[in-house]
Amino acid sequence: LEIEEKINKIRWLPQQNAAHFLLSTNDKTVKLWKVSERDKRPEGYNLKDEEGRIKDLSTVTSLQVPVLKPVDLMVEVSPRRVFANAHTYHINSISVNSDYETYMSADDLRINLWHLDITNRSFNIVDIKPANMEDLTEVITAAEFHPHHCNLFVYSSSKGTLRLCDMREAALCDKHSKLFEEPEDPSAHSFFSEIISSVSDVKFSHSGRYLLTRDYLTAKVWDLNMESKPLETYQVHDYLRSKLCSLYENDCIFDKF
Repeated sequence: LEIEEKINKIRWLPQQNAAHFLLSTNDKTVKLWKVSERDKRPEGYNLKDEEGRIKDLSTVTSLQVPVLKPVDLMVEVSPRRVFANAHTYHINSISVNSDYETYMSADDLRINLWHLDITNRSFNIVDIKPANMEDLTEVITAAEFHPHHCNLFVYSSSKGTLRLCDMREAALCDKHSKLFEEPEDPSAHSFFSEIISSVSDVKFSHSGRYLLTRDYLTAKVWDLNMESKPLETYQVHDYLRSKLCSLYENDCIFDKF
């Protein structure tokens, strides 16, 4: 199976020391990277020359203490862990938990919970795959942990819904705690309604009180205490509303952004 060379999502981990760590994912594999800066390098080794080659011991006649010499600033990136073989479908999002020990990865039908120190095992916390794939009516489009409560997370769907889940309720969160869904206006319904209502991304506010979602034509702000409709709706690409037929014909309506 050939995996396309691309990065779907990057998430930075909170900084613990001078180095930075980030998670990246392509369609199938999540990787943990270390990013660090270096502006000095050690010189004056006893058994190695300046190019790192081992010296002829017969030429070593004195003992010296290595010293740090300044060099031009270099950024070094090295892979630390690889989290693979847990997703059948394409990964669309990753999110680091507020406990800084776990993260989740989401594909079209499942969400898995990982520990940052364990690469060979994950726990399935959401599974919306029906017994018969012909009964499939929606897919997962994004998932995000609450910024302060490590037991809460939200995921969005291609139907424009948001589901808030609490991991304290069950190991498999097949039942949501809250469902955020805007009632459809029958007068505005069209062939494209379901396509343009698909949520492409979801984010919590820093306080964790609000959710921000993006679909094809709008950005919406939701209050966690009000499930029936968004608090605010901002028209982002209203000028495209009259061009949906052309966008559908050339597949641009399905583009990710």
